[in-house]
Amino acid sequence: MRLRSLAAAALTAVLAAGTLAPASPAAAATADRWGFAYVQDPTVPAWTVLDTTRQWGSWKTAFPAAWAQGGKLAPGRFQVRFPQIGAGARGVPHVTPVNRTGHYCEVVRWFSSGADQIVDVQCHKPGGDRDDTPFTVLWTTSSGVLPAGTAHAYVQQAGGALVQSYNSTGAANGLGPLGIGQWAVKLPGVGLAGALAGDVQVTAVQPNAAPRRCKIDSWSAAGIDVAANVSCFDQAGAPAATDFALSYHRRRPVIGSLAPPSRFGYLGTAVGGPTNDNSVLGVGANTVGAIAPAGRYLAKFPQLGVSQTHAQVVAQGVGSNYCHLTQPWSTGLDVEVDVVCFDNAGVITPHRFLATFTSRA
Repeated sequence: MRLRSLAAAALTAVLAAGTLAPASPAAAATADRWGFAYVQDPTVPAWTVLDTTRQWGSWKTAFPAAWAQGGKLAPGRFQVRFPQIGAGARGVPHVTPVNRTGHYCEVVRWFSSGADQIVDVQCHKPGGDRDDTPFTVLWTTSSGVLPAGTAHAYVQQAGGALVQSYNSTGAANGLGPLGIGQWAVKLPGVGLAGALAGDVQVTAVQPNAAPRRCKIDSWSAAGIDVAANVSCFDQAGAPAATDFALSYHRRRPVIGSLAPPSRFGYLGTAVGGPTNDNSVLGVGANTVGAIAPAGRYLAKFPQLGVSQTHAQVVAQGVGSNYCHLTQPWSTGLDVEVDVVCFDNAGVITPHRFLATFTSRA
């Protein structure tokens, strides 16, 4: 009870005031630059073109013949190159493993190489050893203020500080510690009055590539503000100080851009309501059901599978359990996203999660 009281007090403090002033609103609309990709084979050499049915990016407008590429650096270590959209350390990445073995992934760093943007990913098997696994990855950077009706925001926490922040309302995001490996994040003005809405994703960032993973412990609405508690863990399942990147999107895709893409959806298994939204069919149109074995789920996003597509998943709830994709999502207009959750030992275990899906069209 004492720990919960301290956590509640810390969250209240974060909600009361942001800790980083926003930059002056820019003329550009969200997102300025973005890309997503799927690494089907994490053993290919640099620079191999990645799956062209599951990648796209803002470079396609000016460089339609260019494709995202990737290559293995070391056990479990893989770099993804998004062409012609380099922006240095700006923006945020997300990564979701794709396997049935409990391997998990983190981002080591992201940076520019010439005109290109590189996302450096490290993956581990249960127990913490570095090992290869397929994964999905995105990177996006934004500026500017959006009109009411949709929202996008993100934060990057590094070394205990809020080092990067974006909020499409122009407000200042906030962040504060709750305990070892635990953080409260405030995203003011991005929510929907009277209901928890949208979707939130978080990815561990570990510059020394030590095994880490992060999840959404809980999230809630306070008026039109959104608050999210983040918990991060080491290979033993113990809370661990970890850098992370967190993003939020409502009525727009996880990458932040809109129209295009115009076909996107998201769902959370803990809440429902407008945390389950489909850009074609509306609130509540996406479904999720348990399948064998216990701890595996099939999320369905109807009418959204057009052209190149992408999915991200993150666990929600207390403890060190984690969730990700079992296999690549289905093709076709009605999309099935196969999700599996694990305990710290890599045993498939029931757990809640948040999933988001987008097409490039």
